[in-house]
Parts: sequence; structure tokens; C-alpha cells
Amino acid sequence: MVNAFISGTGSYAPANIVSNDYFDKVGSNDAWIQKNLGIKERRISTGETTSDLATMAAQRAIENAKVSVDDIDLIILATATPDKLAPSCACFVQEKLGAINAVAFDISAVCSGAVFATATAVQFIKSGMYQHVLVIGADTFSNITDWERRDSVFFGDGAGAMVISRTEEDKGFRDFLLHTDGKGKDAWHIPAGGSATPTSPKSIQQKQHYFQMDGPAVFKTAVDVVPRSIQEILQRNDMTIDQIDHMIPHQPSIRILEQVAQTIGLPWEKVHTNMDRYANTSGGTIPIMLDETHKDGLLHKDQWVLFAAVGAGWTWGTALYKW
Repeated sequence: MVNAFISGTGSYAPANIVSNDYFDKVGSNDAWIQKNLGIKERRISTGETTSDLATMAAQRAIENAKVSVDDIDLIILATATPDKLAPSCACFVQEKLGAINAVAFDISAVCSGAVFATATAVQFIKSGMYQHVLVIGADTFSNITDWERRDSVFFGDGAGAMVISRTEEDKGFRDFLLHTDGKGKDAWHIPAGGSATPTSPKSIQQKQHYFQMDGPAVFKTAVDVVPRSIQEILQRNDMTIDQIDHMIPHQPSIRILEQVAQTIGLPWEKVHTNMDRYANTSGGTIPIMLDETHKDGLLHKDQWVLFAAVGAGWTWGTALYKW
């Protein structure tokens, strides 16, 4: 059977570090942030664009996969912060990589973007259309953050990438489960800049180009839909949570992940987190965490990996992978 497996991983984050002490001036503090979010610091771009971060992560993933940039058939970039509204940010990455043989497009599912992009890539490979697909999750949320608000503590900038390739071996992606509920479209959104509210002096003055978030709604939704999605994907593959060796989730907050793990009965030591160093990098969270877990030598043959994410929209998804 034709399947798709992760042949290489890579990640990149800006060098500039912003610690929690910065947020004293907006009414937050280090103790609260660490206890509730699990964040100690985050990386913030000082001029690098989303495509810059994405290109660096992609180059590392291609090198790790031991393929040539010319072997890349397709680039799918998951981002909510493209360099420009048009054309797609993936086009910028394709040019910077010199990936002249690759088709390129973006996917917009915010924090679920990497899971949605990966599911899309796998379908192209299983259909026989492409051999090597480059999936990238990258965001520079610092550009859509009002740094005078308390909710500026949540996000950081970063990018992760994976090369997904064709295989006939007994490994790779087993299943995906994707969901959308548009009723949550206003719980996390950027009010202006689109066709509904075009850019104007008023929208700029009212700071409508920064994200707005209903934190309690995000928490309530995440701890509800993610466990249910995990349980459903396990059931339809005749698996139990005890068979999962690693969970590589989106990094929303430490409290959300702790509650998800408790609900599904997964020991905390199997849940991989890095939000203490990067905060929430949105589309970049899962591929960055995957790259670190991979490079640390923690993933072994025949182990089962569970991917899970929830994002604005609402969007959420899970995936099962055999290493």
C-alpha cells in the first residue's frame, strides 16, 4: 500500500528573546504566566517575515530528509500571518528556496493549520500525484499583537517544517480527523483588513488589525473538542490511549494540555511541550515540537504518535502516525 511518511524535519525561530518580565507593564506577571500558560519566554522577530522563518525551517527539513530542493513537488504553508494578503506566502517561500519544480499554496486554519496542511499533503501523495511534499507551519504573530494588552503574553514567532514522502513500508500516517465549526469565528479573529472591514484610517485608529481573543471560550472549546476528537480517531482505528507513545500537540497553554491529557487518560510524560521557550507559535507549534522531538532521538520505529490541534474558526484536528 502507498503511504506517506515524514522523511525530514526542521525548525527555526528568531534569535530575539522576550521574557515574561516585559509584560509587567500591561498588568501581567511572570508567576501568573508560567502557572497558567506554561510560558517563560518567546521569540519575537525584529524584521524577519513569515516567509523568512518558513524558508529557514524548510531548508533544514529538506537537508534532514536528504533530498534535493528540486525533488519537492508541492509546498503547503500553514499561516495566519502571510507576508502580504496576496499572493500566497508559499509563493515567497518557493522563490527563496529555489524550488522551481514545486507548486505552492497557503492554508489558513490558524493554530490547526499544520494538521490541516499535513492531511492535504498526504492525500496528494496517496493519490500518486506527488512524491515529496514540503509542509510548513509559520507565523509572526508579533505583527498582529497589540503589545499594550494583557493577551499579548500568549504568542511568539517561529516556523517548523516537514518533508512528507511516498513509501510502501509499514509506517507513516494512519488516519486524520478534521473538524470545523464556524460558530466560533469571532472567538479569535482579526476584525479588519478583509473585505468585510477594509483597511481605513478608522480601522487603524481603533486597532482592528490586531487579533482579538475570547480567552475563556478558547479554553472551554479546546478542553471539550480535542479529547472527543482523540477518542474518536482511536476508536475508529481500534486503538486505545495506552498504545500512544507520544502526543505532539499544538501549544495553546499548559492548563489546556494538562486537562486534555487527564481527560483522555494519557500520562503527562508522553505529552511533548516547548511553550516555555516559544509560547504559542500558532501554525508553527506542531512542526517545531516534532522537529525537536525527532532531533532529540525520542521517536523510535513502530511507536505511535498522536498529533492534535485546535484553532480559530473553530477548527480542530487529530492525526495518528506510526513511526
